[in-house]
Amino acid sequence: MKYGRIPGIDKSVSRILQGTSLQGPPDLLKQAAKKDYFLDLLDGCHEAGVTTFDTGHNYGGGRSERLLGEWMTSRGHRENVVILTKGAHHSSDRKRVTPFDIAADLHDSLARLQTDYIDLYLLHRDDPSVSVGPIIDALNEHKDAGRISTFGASNWTHERIAEANAYADANGLASFTVSSPNFTLAVESEPPWEDCISISGDPGKGARTWYGQHEMPLFLWSSMAQSFFSGRFNRESFESYKDQIPESCLRAYCHEENFERLARVEALASEKGLTIAQIALAFILNHPLDLYAIIGTFNRGECRANIGALDIELTRAEMEWLDLKRDSRQ
Repeated sequence: MKYGRIPGIDKSVSRILQGTSLQGPPDLLKQAAKKDYFLDLLDGCHEAGVTTFDTGHNYGGGRSERLLGEWMTSRGHRENVVILTKGAHHSSDRKRVTPFDIAADLHDSLARLQTDYIDLYLLHRDDPSVSVGPIIDALNEHKDAGRISTFGASNWTHERIAEANAYADANGLASFTVSSPNFTLAVESEPPWEDCISISGDPGKGARTWYGQHEMPLFLWSSMAQSFFSGRFNRESFESYKDQIPESCLRAYCHEENFERLARVEALASEKGLTIAQIALAFILNHPLDLYAIIGTFNRGECRANIGALDIELTRAEMEWLDLKRDSRQ
């Protein structure tokens, strides 16, 4: 495992995070939903070196946070793990990026996680119609009260983050420390969920440049495109496996250009004696940014194998070939 440091967090942050909102085949989801299985999975990830766990107020109606809290308490792990949780996700009724909703979700999360502070608290969505000032003010209030160590934004554009941080700087306040967009080798044909932000492919080049210039750490959700690069299917087996693939993955990623990317990942993995998931993760991690990849493994073996992606170096030619920018990787 490799680790990084996030300003405001006095713990090592693993470059690979275990996510607790698992996406995958129904049989694996059914298995992971069992409490004992879930807790054992967290044990395995932690033993493999994962110190950082991703969750959210709306994951499983709160169940993910509750189980993560039970695991930390029963194992005595609270002070040696980093918890990233998110709040202020929109509901089916309204946008919820308000000081009131942030406070309500945060207090729910603290209770569920059985802790008095969150290491890294992210706003799960943005509402561009809302001024950034009251949002930054509210987050600073919770930080000053010790409820959160540091905070960031998930699915905010880099322009809105820049606006929020300019407000914070002008008023002597803490600003967004990290961002959590989607970044994966697969390029989405449409967002998997409403109000999601991706920095993948050519459309995300400007955002990636901005993040590099500002040296902002990125926590990347769906790094393997919601199981598209899991190795469980390819172009040839897709039709027979289709009913096992999340609907959001089908809409966003299962189109021809990405199947060509998948075929190239498969070929390079075979040549190097690696897994499809390892090559797909390595493509992301070889970018010159401060990156942390959120993955949702279903067993200890998958977790250990995916951690191995941190040590894989890809050449520029291999990166461009995987991304369909050239016809040969030589």
